[in-house]
Amino acid sequence: MSKIKRALISVSNKQNLKPLLQSLKKNKIEIISSGGTFKEIKKLKFDCTEVSEFTNSPEILEGRVKTLHPKIHAGILNKRKNKNHQNDLKRNNFENIDLVIVNFYPFEKTLNSTNDHKKIIENIDVGGPTMVRAAAKNYNDVTVITSPIQYDELIDQLDKNNGSTTLEFRKKMSQIAFTETAYYDAVISDYFNKVSNTNFPKKKLFYGNLVEKLRYGENPHQESAIYSKHDNLSIKQIHGKQLSYNNYNDIFAALTISKSLPLNRGTVIVKHANPCGVSIKKNNLESYQSALACDPTSAFGGIVSCNFKIKKNLALELNKIFLEVVIANGFENDALKILKSKKNLRIIDAKNFALNEIIKFTSTNEAILTQSEDLAKFNINNFRIVSKKKPNKNQLNNLIFALNVCRYVKSNAIVLASNETTVGIGSGQPSRLDSCQIAIDKMKKFINPKDDIVAASDAFFPFVDGIEKLVQSGVTAVIQPAGSIRDKEIIKFANKTDTVLIFSKTRHFRH
Repeated sequence: MSKIKRALISVSNKQNLKPLLQSLKKNKIEIISSGGTFKEIKKLKFDCTEVSEFTNSPEILEGRVKTLHPKIHAGILNKRKNKNHQNDLKRNNFENIDLVIVNFYPFEKTLNSTNDHKKIIENIDVGGPTMVRAAAKNYNDVTVITSPIQYDELIDQLDKNNGSTTLEFRKKMSQIAFTETAYYDAVISDYFNKVSNTNFPKKKLFYGNLVEKLRYGENPHQESAIYSKHDNLSIKQIHGKQLSYNNYNDIFAALTISKSLPLNRGTVIVKHANPCGVSIKKNNLESYQSALACDPTSAFGGIVSCNFKIKKNLALELNKIFLEVVIANGFENDALKILKSKKNLRIIDAKNFALNEIIKFTSTNEAILTQSEDLAKFNINNFRIVSKKKPNKNQLNNLIFALNVCRYVKSNAIVLASNETTVGIGSGQPSRLDSCQIAIDKMKKFINPKDDIVAASDAFFPFVDGIEKLVQSGVTAVIQPAGSIRDKEIIKFANKTDTVLIFSKTRHFRH
C-alpha cells in the first residue's frame, strides 16, 4: 500500500486518542473529523480539518447528516489502480481517504441505561457503520480501525511500514469491521423485535461477545467457547480451575432450577445437567443435607447450587465430599476461606444471575431450534384436583415443588418428594415406567422416608402401570399433566386406591 496521506476519525469512544494522534502527526497524515471528535482533537492541540469544511457541505438535520457525502465515500471506496475511478475523482475534485478510524454511537449502552424510545432511536448510528463498511469493502487500499484496542497495532504498523499498513493487517481489520457492523445491526434488530413483541421473525440474527475460549468441548477433541450478549456473564468465578464446557452446561442447568425456588432458599445438586437432589427447607444447612441425602452417590463430582449466601457451617459440610463447582448468592469470608482450601474447587458467585431471557436456542448443523423457556411460576389455577380424595396443605405444597423440579429433569421424568425435598428422581428414560422404577429404587436405597411421599410426572401416564408402581411403593399423591386417552382409567385407579390425583393444565417435557 502507498503511504497513508489522509485519515478520517469519528469516534464515540474517545479513549487513548493522544498516542494515536501523535503517530499520525509523526507520519504526516492529514486528519479530518467532525462533531465531538473534532473538538476533542483540537482540545488535544492537533491539527484537524472539520468534515463540513472538507466536503464544503454543512452538517444538517441536527447532525444526522454530516459524513454521508459523495466526497467522503468516493475518497474511501475508489480503487487506486482503476483508471475510471481515478478519472471520476479528478473530475469531481475528490481526494483519497486512506485510513478510517470509527466507532459507533453507544446503542447497546443506551439500551442498558434508558427505556426512552426516542433517545434509543437517536443512538442508532448511520454514518459510522456506512463509512466502516465502505472502508472494509475496500481493504485493498484502505485501513479501517473500529476500536481503541486496535490503536497500538496500527501505530506499530505505521512505524514498521513507513506510514502505511500491510495487506494482511488490512484484511484482518476488515474482517473485524464487518463483524462490528453485523453485531451492531443485530443488537438493533433484537431491540425492534422486542419492541414489537416478535419472538420469531422471518429472519433471526444472533449476536454475542466472546467471554472465553474453553480448553475443549464435551470431549478433548472438540473445540469450544462461551459467548454472552453482554461484555461478561452475570456469574463470577472467584476461585478454582478454569471452567469447562461441561461445567458451564451444568452450572446453567443448576442455576435455572435454583432461581425457580423461593427467594434466598433452596439447594440444588446437579450431575450431567440433571438434578440428583433438591430441597427447599428453610434451614440452609438442612436444605443441603436433605438434597445430598436424595442421591449421595450421584452427587460425588457434581455441582451444588445454593439459592442463598453460604456461611461457615455449610462450607464445612461442602468440603466433606468431592465437588466440581459450588454456586451461591455470595459467600461469607469464613466460608470462602474454607472452600478455597480446595485449590481446584470452582467457586461461583451467582448473586447477579437472573433468568430474564425468555427464548432459548439449540443448534445442529445449519438448523437452529428456538422456543420460549419454561419459566412460568406455578399457581393454584394451573391445577385441577380430579380424585375424590383432596390433598392436604403439605401434600399440595410438595406436589407443586415436585412438579417444579420435574420440569428441569430430562424426559421421561419422575420426581418423588417428601417434606420439601426430593427423595427419588428417575430421568432420561425412553420408558416412563423405567423412570418410575429408577426413582423408587433411589428412594429405597438412600432415604425410605416416613412422611407422605408424593410424585410428579413431566407428562401424562399413558397406562395405569406407571401410577400403579408408584402407589405400590408408598406414594399417596400424584401430579401429572392431563391429555392421555386413558385419563379416566388413571382417575379410576386413583379413586380405587384412595390416592390424591391432580392434573396440571400444562405439560413439562425437557428433552
